[in-house]
Amino acid sequence: MAGARYDLAVIGGGPGGYVAAIRAAQLGLATVVVEREHLGGICLNWGCIPTKALLRTAEIFHLMHRAGEFGLTAEAIGFDLAAVVRRSRGVAKQLNAGVGHLLKKHRVAVVMGEATLTAPGRIAVKGGEAIEAKAVILATGARARELPGLEADGKRVWTYRHALEPPHMPKRLLVIGSGAIGIEFASFYATLGAETTVVEVVDRILPVEDAEISGLARKAFEKQGMRILEAAAVKRLGRSADTVEATIEQAGKTMVESFDTVISAVGIVGNVEGLGLEALGVMVERTHVVVDELCRTGIDGVYAIGDVAGPPWLAHKAMHEGVVVAELIAGGHPHPVRPGQIAGCTYCRPQVASVGMTEAEAAEAGHAVRVGRFPFLGNGKAIALGDPEGLVKTIFDARTGELLGAHMIGPEVTELIQGYVIGRTLETTEAELIATVFPHPTLSEAMHEAVLDAYGRMLHL
Repeated sequence: MAGARYDLAVIGGGPGGYVAAIRAAQLGLATVVVEREHLGGICLNWGCIPTKALLRTAEIFHLMHRAGEFGLTAEAIGFDLAAVVRRSRGVAKQLNAGVGHLLKKHRVAVVMGEATLTAPGRIAVKGGEAIEAKAVILATGARARELPGLEADGKRVWTYRHALEPPHMPKRLLVIGSGAIGIEFASFYATLGAETTVVEVVDRILPVEDAEISGLARKAFEKQGMRILEAAAVKRLGRSADTVEATIEQAGKTMVESFDTVISAVGIVGNVEGLGLEALGVMVERTHVVVDELCRTGIDGVYAIGDVAGPPWLAHKAMHEGVVVAELIAGGHPHPVRPGQIAGCTYCRPQVASVGMTEAEAAEAGHAVRVGRFPFLGNGKAIALGDPEGLVKTIFDARTGELLGAHMIGPEVTELIQGYVIGRTLETTEAELIATVFPHPTLSEAMHEAVLDAYGRMLHL
């Protein structure tokens, strides 16, 4: 590999990096991926995929306890946490191997090691040989943010990585932060029986979601037994061998409470260290590389995608950016990535999904807003499934009929949201959505009814 030359070098083999490499290879570019740890990145190995495996276990466990409602008998229901974790890790391992196979299939070279840009197009790999490339994509991802005094130790205070391979089953759990990561772990452990408290520093949980959806989520979680503290902050963690004393401030009052486990989920920071970006002149703000709408850094031939390039911090956003940049490097003219057309999904119980503007954002942007709602309580498939909690909410521009946003909470909404994503990508108006025939009986009918409701035409409620 001494002085190996490529058309493209991708630093980071996560969702954005490996997809960029595959697309570049499809376009005829000689491509190399440099990865320091695991192909598939955080998402596949320590994020999206293994957490979904855990949450599937929790879903089944929950349904087993409801067996009587479906005319079934289930006795002595329990779980083996070690076996649950083994399955989750096995799923991640399988997909990690799959990424390696895909790169090999597309003849993408893989170099394991830590990479540093010594000059535009020149990469030094720690413990390896130098690489030269006409273009470089930074796809180094991000890691958990840790606040002073709340640092994880892997014993009683965890990040998401510790929560995926827990040293024990929490009995009394504190989750700091109510974004997607915090809420998913809260949902998982609460379903398995942990007495769970969630602390959120702003005035509502799932703060990037529509306020109405956040409120419904809070009610659902509290009904399940979770304790939610909003507009609150954890100021200190006092640790001993088997307990953590948390100092929590809310509404001017201070309380000290005891937990056996704490999960810190207070955001992420970009992996920008050690890449040589400062010497190269690549701009970094708040630990994220500054890029334009086509992921260009301003340094010729250097691009950044995915979590290291800032929000939204979503694997599917990283993948799409990878394709866009690969096509741009190959001489194409791809459309810029538009965050307003990227769905956000939280795989808690009930699930939450959204795309586009919230109702408040639409009003603040000057739109004359029309809102439609339809509860799953009026959906035949949801009732048959025994899962009628939640609703679908649509937001339109009253003047043009443009679908500005859609927000959902309920059964399988992380699958359903893609229908609205396609609608926004195609610049669909209410007319096309109203004229669309939705199959019956399906959960998707609630999506149609929410559109009809916005225009005073709801049928089934």
